[in-house]
Amino acid sequence: MRARGFTLLEVLIAMGITAAMAVMTIGSLREIDRASEVARAQDERAAAARVALARFSREITMAFLSDNYDKKRYRDPLTLFIGRDDEVLFTTFAHVRLYRDAKESDQSIVEYKLDSDPDHSGEKALFRREKPRLDDEPDRGGRFDLVADHVTALRLQYWDAKRKEWVREWTSRAVEHSDELPSRVRIELEMTLADQRTEKYVTEARIELRKQLRQ
Repeated sequence: MRARGFTLLEVLIAMGITAAMAVMTIGSLREIDRASEVARAQDERAAAARVALARFSREITMAFLSDNYDKKRYRDPLTLFIGRDDEVLFTTFAHVRLYRDAKESDQSIVEYKLDSDPDHSGEKALFRREKPRLDDEPDRGGRFDLVADHVTALRLQYWDAKRKEWVREWTSRAVEHSDELPSRVRIELEMTLADQRTEKYVTEARIELRKQLRQ
């Protein structure tokens, strides 16, 4: 009996099935790869948010006010705390010297606020500015660093122990709070994740030195 081979139609059908399976396999692999990229991006953004909040919290925990300054040279104290609902500027003991023998102390002026992201058009980023020397121009100079991108909102609240409530502003330049700091600061960071979901990260920082330091 003569062996029967494959007909041309059967070969074409087999090739078609094989090609379809290859396309489906490649598509599945691409989906897996895209999902992996999204997961990595999710983790990176979440990690950036946690690191930013940890640093923010640590520095604001060590915020302070002091009456120890050259009153003949300066009209106002060099230390301050100016907090609004979306930005804060304060003096802190949290400065870290990056270079050996740098003529810097552990005091510095730090500011956190949102601004336009230079790398992502139309988006905001959280920036940190630090000035390692106190002077009478706290809102100028220093080094700017981007600490978290894809940020949609920064919300700050300050606990007023006298009124027993959260307030949206706190300034040591006002008579009401000229010699004290809020006992706690609530920090909420809202971020767009890689899958376009919005996630909120919240923490509270307890300020240790609430009263103004005096000579």
